[in-house]
Amino acid sequence: MAALSIRDLDDSVREKLRLRAARNGRSMEAEIRLILTAAATEEERPRNDLFTALTERFTQLGGGELDLPARTAPPRAADFSEW
Repeated sequence: MAALSIRDLDDSVREKLRLRAARNGRSMEAEIRLILTAAATEEERPRNDLFTALTERFTQLGGGELDLPARTAPPRAADFSEW
């Protein structure tokens, strides 16, 4: 088994880990081992942009199709002259 040292860990993080370990009835070392094992073994989820994530979410609810009207005028640039 490998040993791991973590330097420059913020004191507040250490305290939160200690409290979490106590709540779960484990030593701090056992709690950190569990956290690291879970993080290293979880499946990688593909990262989507916000639009794709929202589209997927609302498609599941039956609201993914939008009827967009045709443009009647060409798009114009934003006017920021008053700023």
